[in-house]
Amino acid sequence: MKICIPTETKNGLKAEVYGHFGSAPYFTVCDTETLKCDIIDNGNLDHEHGMCNPLKAVGNAKPDAVVAGGLGAGAINGLRAAGIKVYLSPAATVEEAVKAVKSGKLKEADPMHACGHHGGHGCH
Repeated sequence: MKICIPTETKNGLKAEVYGHFGSAPYFTVCDTETLKCDIIDNGNLDHEHGMCNPLKAVGNAKPDAVVAGGLGAGAINGLRAAGIKVYLSPAATVEEAVKAVKSGKLKEADPMHACGHHGGHGCH
């Protein structure tokens, strides 16, 4: 399974998870079986509230799931419409996020779990 995680740095499995999907500096796409990570620069870094285009943001990575601390309703709906599962997780690193997904204990997010603001990267 390929998962996409918003991150602060390009440090692969050790990258810190960024608190909000749309404004993350990078996306780390990790294969949960091989643990190979690819890094995507977020060209949509300064998106306006409600204007996030999650499919554009993750490019051609085509992840099976997104794991984040916070997402807006538009991102959740856009990802889900594209068949991408969305999970909310308090994981601190990509490695922790991968373990959380593999454990099967994360629940899928829905728009009721969306962030209602854009005050930095603390949308947990």
